[in-house]
Amino acid sequence: MDRHYYETHKLTVAKHPSETDERLMVRLLAFALNAHEQLELTKGLSTDDEPDIWQKSPSNELEVWVALGLPSDKIVRQSCGKANKVVIYCYGGETAEMWWDNIKNSTTRFDNLQVVNFSENATNDLSKLANRSMKLQVNIQDGDVMVSVGDSIVHVNPVRWKNAA
Repeated sequence: MDRHYYETHKLTVAKHPSETDERLMVRLLAFALNAHEQLELTKGLSTDDEPDIWQKSPSNELEVWVALGLPSDKIVRQSCGKANKVVIYCYGGETAEMWWDNIKNSTTRFDNLQVVNFSENATNDLSKLANRSMKLQVNIQDGDVMVSVGDSIVHVNPVRWKNAA
């Protein structure tokens, strides 16, 4: 609702063998938060030079680069050089906080970078919703996110650690 985007996306999502249910659900949540008709899930963990999600213009220009987890300073720098907007969705509780403390000073020069954190409790709860044929409903209002699968609902309050200019 925040973005006035009301669409249905039918996604077939391949789960990498090393991917946890938590990461899979964060990937789907990141897709929902950036939903656009040209947004695509990529090969993600299978390749080093692609984000988890991207949006390309009709002329193949990288408009949005969405990464999950705790990328290195080098990956952040390269991503910001490749795309008009870079969004990193981090999660993992204390580990994510330590990562941000270590990297935040080196990110100040990137006006196209946004960093968003999901609480450990929220991502753990999201992982419990994962199943093979789930139908997710995602509502975003006033920055709060409600994810539902059937009768189960998880509330997520994304915290922006860095805003893009």
